Amino acid sequence: MDRRTVLKGLAGAGGLALTGFAAPAIAQGAAARTLRFVPQANLANFDPIWGTQYVVRNAAAMVWDTLYGIDDQFVPQRQMVESEEVSSDGLTWTFKLRPGLKFHDGTPVLAKDVVASLTRWSARDPMGLMLKAIQNELTAVDDKTFKWVLKQPYPKMLFALGKGNAPCAFIMPERIAQTDPFKQMTEYVGSGPFKFAKGEWVPGAKAVFEKFTDYVPREEKPVWLAGGKKVLVDRVEWVIMPDPATAAAALQNGEVDWWENPITDLVPVLKSNKNIGVDIGDPLGNVGSFRMNHLHAPFNNVKARQAILMALSQEDYMRALVGDDNALWKPLPGFFTPDTPLYTEAGGDILKGKRDFAGAKKLLEEAGYKGEPITCVVAQDQPITKAFGDVTADLLKKLGMNVDFVATDWGTVGARRAQKTPPAQGGWHMFHTWHAGADCINPAAYTALRANGDKAWFGWPTSEPVETEITNWFAAKSLDEEKAVAARINKAAIDDVVFAPTGFFLGYTAWRKTVSGVTKGPIPLFWGVSKTA
Repeated sequence: MDRRTVLKGLAGAGGLALTGFAAPAIAQGAAARTLRFVPQANLANFDPIWGTQYVVRNAAAMVWDTLYGIDDQFVPQRQMVESEEVSSDGLTWTFKLRPGLKFHDGTPVLAKDVVASLTRWSARDPMGLMLKAIQNELTAVDDKTFKWVLKQPYPKMLFALGKGNAPCAFIMPERIAQTDPFKQMTEYVGSGPFKFAKGEWVPGAKAVFEKFTDYVPREEKPVWLAGGKKVLVDRVEWVIMPDPATAAAALQNGEVDWWENPITDLVPVLKSNKNIGVDIGDPLGNVGSFRMNHLHAPFNNVKARQAILMALSQEDYMRALVGDDNALWKPLPGFFTPDTPLYTEAGGDILKGKRDFAGAKKLLEEAGYKGEPITCVVAQDQPITKAFGDVTADLLKKLGMNVDFVATDWGTVGARRAQKTPPAQGGWHMFHTWHAGADCINPAAYTALRANGDKAWFGWPTSEPVETEITNWFAAKSLDEEKAVAARINKAAIDDVVFAPTGFFLGYTAWRKTVSGVTKGPIPLFWGVSKTA
């Protein structure tokens, strides 16, 4: 019996309930104020600047607020900021915080906290690094006002401060923000609508977030990360369930309320349950990624990276993840999100057509590969990476590569991928991940596309053509100019193989119909969500 049959059988049978007795009325009332959520992965660490995993970003968006927040049109709207002014020469930005902002320890949010938070963020984030490179000074003027003085204009300032891709410019107390940005912080005092219950955090099992009653939401309608973040439940419990059959059974039995990303195999079973709602979680989908380490052989040689593109079958990756539903995936001979203005296939022919294993093997030989172990670090508790990893192991073996398959968990991948040491000394050759389509609409938000060496994302690619064209994109004065530059970026990123795209895919989310307010988007939003008993 294959895996899918087992999963369907388990889910169809309803699984085993986590509790065997009906709760008394008082407990039922408390349950209605507690939302139980199954996240995409374990919250193994909780520093939203040190790491960029979506599971960390999603939790952090509950706990820390931002100065601005993007809406569903990717327009930054004021969030913690009451007003901003920019000088006529575009060099001096002055911001004033709105009144009533407090941290979870009861202290007011001050301009010095913002300055320290932005300083830590700008040491890690690509847009932050751009700002840091042209910064004259970032200072607190008074308790509620700070200014950022630049050496040259930066028109996308507000987008940088409000974007939703990690690392986000989250605001935290000065004492915490002074933590070395390359080391993990250990205190989690936020400025957002939920408090993190650190004492109840059990990595691998549970994370708890409680409503922050002193949070003052904006009056505007909430749209993605913008607007009024009004919390309608008292408590959100993240219940870690890496086994999909267990999560499906728990959802059907009412033991959990919302499952972030059910696997495709189980969606028909969930749809057949009249108590469960199922829909595409994010219409902008995701870009699959085969990420190679550019620091170490063989992938420090572009020919070895090109060999992967030449042999890789995006359909194999997508079928492994979504099965036979063709509506859930598209081939992606490039890097930008399909059906968005900058989408292009320029230079993408190497990813199209029949796969050339003979040509790929020749490139590997020219790159000097002689059978050394290739360390593939693959998370097994994340359905996306597990499916991709199985395909990759088969692909590399067909290419005659010696596969060192490290089956681990997503939290360990997040820590290990930050290591620059050789693979034999705790480093890595490749890992799998994915990028939300919302992060791949343009170069500004596209951390994974940057190719500026040590300052780039994990894998640390270096490509002068890619970086030159990204600079040109920021200087573009019209959409037509942006499209032309995007085509050149796409070609350069494929030529130098910043990473290997494994295809574009959509995913589902599922919730019990006692829950209302679940919205589509690139991040699960917990404000505006309510639950009945």
